[in-house]
Amino acid sequence: MSTITAAVLAANNEQDIAACLDSVAWADDLLVVLDTRSTDGTAALARERGARVLPHVFTDFASQRNYALEQAGGEWVFFLDTDERCTPALEAELRAAMARESNQGWWVPRRNIIFGHEMHYGGWYPDYQLRLLRRGQARYDPHRQVHEVVLLAGPEGYLTEPLIHYNYRDVAQFTAKQRQYVQLEAQIRFQDGIRPRPWTFVLQPLREFWRRYVSLQGYRDGWPGLRLCALVAYHYGLLVTVQLERLWREQKQGRG
Repeated sequence: MSTITAAVLAANNEQDIAACLDSVAWADDLLVVLDTRSTDGTAALARERGARVLPHVFTDFASQRNYALEQAGGEWVFFLDTDERCTPALEAELRAAMARESNQGWWVPRRNIIFGHEMHYGGWYPDYQLRLLRRGQARYDPHRQVHEVVLLAGPEGYLTEPLIHYNYRDVAQFTAKQRQYVQLEAQIRFQDGIRPRPWTFVLQPLREFWRRYVSLQGYRDGWPGLRLCALVAYHYGLLVTVQLERLWREQKQGRG
């Protein structure tokens, strides 16, 4: 029978880590890769649940996940975030998927609960994530430092049972999390040589809002959908562009 490591990236997540690990207590190996900047009780709570806690200096999310793959003890690795929960139905489907020889990775859908509302539109469902990986057949693209991309050496499949994702309790938490994502996304675009133009500061937020709210029907989630689409457009449309412009300006000043 195949063995599985449930792997979690964590940093100051004492509010969530216990429930997260309890939902995957069935795994053969519990692994928590802890950002060394973490200062709360996350590590202690994880160890109480039998998890191996490995502190690792954070450079980006792809590096953290690749480190987890290297340290995992199971033949398969199932990644979940601290604010995600695995249901018994998903556990059963994961075990069945591991028994098949055809695929090296499996996509898992997510139900996203944001600001206390389950989002069904705007790209938030089924929100497939490639999370069940055969160790040795998968790596995370080091170029994609945020919203990571798996490089899989083989075929992949799709599961039907979802992860439950308690994503962003309130606007303050959303804003705090986006600061790091915005910086990493701007750095990726800078490394790709993308230069913002004056009209980008207006068109990029509008384009992102239209994509989420109209094309992906975010309007069908009512007021919560409108607020979320606007927040995403502001951060990934405007703030990423502002940060990207700052990087180019700093480079120019450095050369000067």
